[in-house]
Amino acid sequence: MYELTPHFDAEVEPGTNILLTGPPLSGKRSIMMDTLAAGTDRDEGAIVVTTKDGADRVLRDYEKRTPYEGKPVAVVDCVTRQQGGDARESDRIKYASSPVDMTGIGIKLSEFLQAFGDRGIERNRVMVHSLSTLLMYADLQTVFRFLHVFTGRVQSVDGLGLFSIDSTAHEDQAMNTLKQLFDGIVTVHEDAEPEIRLP
Repeated sequence: MYELTPHFDAEVEPGTNILLTGPPLSGKRSIMMDTLAAGTDRDEGAIVVTTKDGADRVLRDYEKRTPYEGKPVAVVDCVTRQQGGDARESDRIKYASSPVDMTGIGIKLSEFLQAFGDRGIERNRVMVHSLSTLLMYADLQTVFRFLHVFTGRVQSVDGLGLFSIDSTAHEDQAMNTLKQLFDGIVTVHEDAEPEIRLP
């Protein structure tokens, strides 16, 4: 089981994918990072797919939560190359050309999962921040297909998947369509405790 500490007193089966939905700046990213860091403290793998911040910023934020040197912590950065930044890949950071490059994102995720598996790491936590960026660049059907494959990949390796979306940026129909892909939903509020609904 994966514990969802420190924010929730709950645990979920391996292979579970959870969607965090709420308005912008309501703390969805922090909740996901904290949940990944709790796994890093237990020597689980952590993979951050970021469509908003470059890998350096993600890793700086992560280090504030837990020292990760020598641990299986990795970032798939979908931002830096799109902005024309210098981007050499390493054991810790891989780059997709942009948030539109969903095939590339999926390949980089698989490469990290494979590398972690080769190191004997059987438990992995994966977060995607944020689906809203993907929906800015691609239509709902394309994002749905990508997520169907991506959540399936998390499931197949008995991982824990955490995905965030800005609830105010999308129509109800889009939200309801995407929610079908997830096992649990966390609703994050600006002025109240987050609510969690698990299978």
